[in-house]
Amino acid sequence: MKKSILLSLTLVAMQTFAFNYDIDEDTVIVGQDDTYRVSEEGTTTMEYVASLYKIGLANMIEANPKVDPIVPARGVNLIIPNETILPNAPREGIIINVPELRLYYYHDNKVNVLPIGVGQIGTGTPLDWVTKVERKKANPTWTPTAKMHAEYAARGETLPKVWPAGPDNPMGLYALYIGRLFAIHGTNADFGIGLRVSHGCVRLRNEDIEYLFNNIPVGTRVQFINNPIKTAIDKDGNIFIEVHQPLSMSESDFESNENIPFTFSKEEEEFFKNAEINQDILKRALDERSGRPVLLNPAEF
Repeated sequence: MKKSILLSLTLVAMQTFAFNYDIDEDTVIVGQDDTYRVSEEGTTTMEYVASLYKIGLANMIEANPKVDPIVPARGVNLIIPNETILPNAPREGIIINVPELRLYYYHDNKVNVLPIGVGQIGTGTPLDWVTKVERKKANPTWTPTAKMHAEYAARGETLPKVWPAGPDNPMGLYALYIGRLFAIHGTNADFGIGLRVSHGCVRLRNEDIEYLFNNIPVGTRVQFINNPIKTAIDKDGNIFIEVHQPLSMSESDFESNENIPFTFSKEEEEFFKNAEINQDILKRALDERSGRPVLLNPAEF
């Protein structure tokens, strides 16, 4: 009984605080990977494990490429990719790295790292934009666009002109409105965090958007970036890279099982020329795209 109670308390603490990290100017990586062993009995979904550890589903799939992305085999060990390189962007307010499907909130020498869902192909989640939180609203309503009405009608479904506030609202119970057309909001679904499923807005799990709603002031800076590759060199000279799949920009890319080609920036090309980098490890990291930090200059004996 005592072990059961201790495990329950540990899980509660993990769910509440696992995404909150102390940082200073030398911090380049936060978090620590973990493992989860799927029970030999019963059925566990990848989404259940992702939600338990506050990870996005796509991040789980990247880290576990040989595991069934829907229902993992019984007894398999899943990598929980909590470790991440901080984006190369101002450490101020909210940074949303769209291909990584993560949101970073910087405040008080801390950073919160939260999984997000973003827009489907063609729905216009921004990729390079600096804006701010214009207003906040608890219990938001949802006004579908004409395009959304048409999409639902094509499936034989009818949307109301205005979806009333409440737990069944697709925007969830809290919303941060950014710019004039977009929002960071909750959800009425148990899935879709860490996937491209929204109509363009940024979607979070309900406990995460509630945290942001209660802690982020109106006027907070918000920046969208498109960095499938993140790099860092720590104070000890260790060189790291974290590689995610670039965003698919067409249905054919989305449906393909092949890796989407990278378009390297000048900064990335210069970084790759560092003489201390093991080029074999670099190539493997770019091919595998595990979404996990990889040390590029390990000690050689």
